[in-house]
Amino acid sequence: MTPLTGPSPPRSRRSKMAEPAQIPARVATIWVTGIAYHHFFTTMSIRVLIFDDHPVAHYGLTHLLTQNGFEVVGHAYDGSGPVEKITQVEPDVILLDVRMPKQDGLKALEEIHRAGLAVKTVMYSEHANPTYVARAIALGAFNYVLKSSPLSMLMSAIRDAAKGIPPAPDSLFQTTRKLMRQRNVNLSAPHSLTGRELQVLRHLALGLSNREIGSSLGISVETVKEHVQNILRKQNSSDRTQAAVWGIKHGIA
Repeated sequence: MTPLTGPSPPRSRRSKMAEPAQIPARVATIWVTGIAYHHFFTTMSIRVLIFDDHPVAHYGLTHLLTQNGFEVVGHAYDGSGPVEKITQVEPDVILLDVRMPKQDGLKALEEIHRAGLAVKTVMYSEHANPTYVARAIALGAFNYVLKSSPLSMLMSAIRDAAKGIPPAPDSLFQTTRKLMRQRNVNLSAPHSLTGRELQVLRHLALGLSNREIGSSLGISVETVKEHVQNILRKQNSSDRTQAAVWGIKHGIA
């Protein structure tokens, strides 16, 4: 038999976990028969890392995802050390619960965002709390899916995240993002706030910190502080909580 010539197949991320002899035969066949390079990767399943503190949830999600062509590459039962866990298994997408021991999912998301990791994060929570959703958006989440949603919605969210397809316009994630970006608001009380100050006030009403507000709006923390001080002065509020309560009372969020 004439030996094959030409370049060797590229090594996938899985090569850290398996020897070349363990590469599925169908992948080797695809390479040898000369099908285009990108097919080598499109045949590989989406790699998912799950962060959830409930063992039953891990078992159910793993079964569901593997039965539908995903590859679950790891489990984490708390939110501590997310960057290390992600770099160890190199997932395409992580499912991240909000409420977890040691460190909650939003703090973990902040660490991931600060580290500049390219992985897409889908928050997966039983809580539809607007503050959680808004903070997730500000901290770089790609989507926010409720655990009460149909499982088909969760799988679509993972696939879309892996492909970089934004959530649907009518999703909880996108409607909250639109609200956060809106400058013109018809409040039920007279005010002298600028469009940017209204944005900041809405973020205050949603419970975001100065750092999260700055990340959401693309401005520095110092600029956020200036806007907050202007809001307090104009509304004669003693602190940010009082300003937020005023905003909520008059329709800011």
